[in-house]
Amino acid sequence: MKEVRVYIQLKQGILDPQGKAVSGALQQLGFPVNGARVGKEIVLEIEADTDQQALELAEEMCRKLLANPVVEDFRCTLGEG
Repeated sequence: MKEVRVYIQLKQGILDPQGKAVSGALQQLGFPVNGARVGKEIVLEIEADTDQQALELAEEMCRKLLANPVVEDFRCTLGEG
């Protein structure tokens, strides 16, 4: 069993209303923030023989379901498990 972490974020240039709200709230609290982008992390437990196979399967999952390639970028890394 391999753990793969998938990070998904809106592409540069795509409006990020959550990021804008977070940035504004942090600024109001006095933090020196010039911007924020909000994304998501998905932790997958994949049955695979090798790390490379697990990463390839996770990337295929992203292309087919987990990420919207029109507006989102993703990256996959081996997890802690």
